[in-house]
Amino acid sequence: MIESKSFGSKAFKVINAIILILLAFSCFYPLWYTFCVSISSKAAAEGGLVTIYPIGSNVKSYSLIMGDSAFWNSFWISIKRVVIGTIWTMVVLIMMSYPLAKSKTEYKPRNVLMWILVFCMLFNGGTIPWFITVKNYGMIDTMAALVLAGSVPVFNVLLMMNFFRGIPGDLEEAARVDGAGPWRILWQIVVPCSKPVIATIVLFTSVGYWNEYFQGLVLMNKETNYPLQTYIRQISVQIPVGVTLTAEQYQQLAQNSNKSLEAAKVFIALVPMLIVYPFLQKYFINGEYLRSAEMAEEQNYNMIDGRINNLLPKKENPEVPKKRKSVLLRLYKHRCEVAKKQGKPMPRRYQGMEMERNRK
Repeated sequence: MIESKSFGSKAFKVINAIILILLAFSCFYPLWYTFCVSISSKAAAEGGLVTIYPIGSNVKSYSLIMGDSAFWNSFWISIKRVVIGTIWTMVVLIMMSYPLAKSKTEYKPRNVLMWILVFCMLFNGGTIPWFITVKNYGMIDTMAALVLAGSVPVFNVLLMMNFFRGIPGDLEEAARVDGAGPWRILWQIVVPCSKPVIATIVLFTSVGYWNEYFQGLVLMNKETNYPLQTYIRQISVQIPVGVTLTAEQYQQLAQNSNKSLEAAKVFIALVPMLIVYPFLQKYFINGEYLRSAEMAEEQNYNMIDGRINNLLPKKENPEVPKKRKSVLLRLYKHRCEVAKKQGKPMPRRYQGMEMERNRK
């Protein structure tokens, strides 16, 4: 790769680096500020004196939240909700999106179901009919209410359906020739080719389940069934009425403030998602998504090849044939370069292409 050393190129790199640093700082600073407020003293937190570093030292907010057995019970409920809900949602989304990605000739009810999905996305019955439906099915105070209520977002169905439609049909045809059935094609061909969109929806779904608190507040009558977000929103610094407290208990209450407590709640709620994100980030930043998205366009590359070659200027000497340019060849070379830079082996289907090319 030829690197330009002109003044404009160097200025662009410097400006680009400054902008990226500012963007990174703007994303990291709210998290850092929240943590600083949560461990600052009561006077500094209440007075708004905390800026970029904590003032004083106070971890009583974390002790108040995490020193309670009800906190860990709610934490475990949220973990189960995220795991069960994410698996259930992904299975339902895949099963819904795959037939809807077919044409009307392949799946006749497709258009009718699509109109129903669009109608459900634009209009809904509201909170009261939703609550009555959950109550009539006997799901109040159960994990099913936290998982099933709103577990299939229509937007995610459309997102996955459009990705499935972009997967080349040649892959399915080749699988059918080899004797694969619809289930095997779905789970061994379509799903592996859709890792980027699946990772994206998994991240959105898990974050949604983790941060959701309204359903726990409405559908759970017992505090022992509250998920974490619903539970920590009930915690506040207050002196109980009619209860005699010791001097040490009064001192602990005096050291806590609602502002630092709220900051501790937010920080604790962010930690699990910060742990999960690194495992999914490769599908966003290492080119995996780009390469998989390009697969959706491969079915049109033959047509593009023909258009490009038809637009080439006429040869001056008709006796000397001019070499045809191939978009597929350029795509093949590009993906080989990407795999080499990332230290990954060449994909199997490209290894076959390379062997065939060398044989010819």
